[in-house]
Amino acid sequence: MMPVAALLPVYAKLTAVALVWGGSFIAARVVAQEMPTFTAALWRYVIATTALVALSFVLERGLPRLSRVQALGVALLGVTGVVLYNVLFLYGMQSVPASRGSLIIALIPAATLLGGALFLHEPLTWRKCAGIAIALLGVAVELGRGNPLMMFQTHAGIGEAALFGGVIAWAAYTLLGRRLLTELSPLAATTYAALVGTVLLALVCMVTGDFEVPAANQRGWLGLLFLGLVGTALAYIWFYDGVHAIGPARTSVFVNLVPIFAITFAVLLLNEPLLPSMIVGAALVMSGVFIINWPARAGAAAATPSH
Repeated sequence: MMPVAALLPVYAKLTAVALVWGGSFIAARVVAQEMPTFTAALWRYVIATTALVALSFVLERGLPRLSRVQALGVALLGVTGVVLYNVLFLYGMQSVPASRGSLIIALIPAATLLGGALFLHEPLTWRKCAGIAIALLGVAVELGRGNPLMMFQTHAGIGEAALFGGVIAWAAYTLLGRRLLTELSPLAATTYAALVGTVLLALVCMVTGDFEVPAANQRGWLGLLFLGLVGTALAYIWFYDGVHAIGPARTSVFVNLVPIFAITFAVLLLNEPLLPSMIVGAALVMSGVFIINWPARAGAAAATPSH
């Protein structure tokens, strides 16, 4: 086990990752107001993919040759984790406040756990079921402004539905990755998925007429650069440094900080209101995800949300 002094830089990096991913909701909110959804998704991944390819050559001397099964795997990852997730995420952030969006996206570990139990027959303990229920209750409290029964009557709309769809897309991305890409490094798998997703997004933009350089102001372009370079490439490297140093279970605990940073930034930078229901909902969501991620013995980490 590494000494505490040696772990401090690792913990600092992982805290910075949570801070960056919290800030990604602010950047996504700005970007979503500046340009069409498909255009924003494409250019975010043009930037991110360029950075990931460069990192692959710097850190792993390039990308490995793929087998047919691996090629199919990265294609599916590109569809679910890049195209579907990013389109749904950015579309949802057009109308959903950043603070609320961060709590919905925080359900990814719960959705991944449920998906693994339903489709891959992975074990689901009572402790994890309790964590899922607590996290879902937290989102219901926030969406219902304190009354979960009001969630779908007056306060939830198509933006929230898109974000829930994004949660499902990322859960599928995670489960597919576990089964299909066991022989690829995380960086190689992510880079190939980004390449496939970028090509698919470009084709979609050609069909929809959104294949263009965004006519955004400086804030919009800064938001895209932040999402692509900092929120995807840099945060990815730091997160997997943590996985290598302290293991996936302990690393995933830092993801619980993302809603805290997102809500704080939303209040300070976007002047979003800080409601009591939001505080209660965030506490429930983070508690539920913490329970899900806490290893009973040597359990694996839950899915890592990408923003």
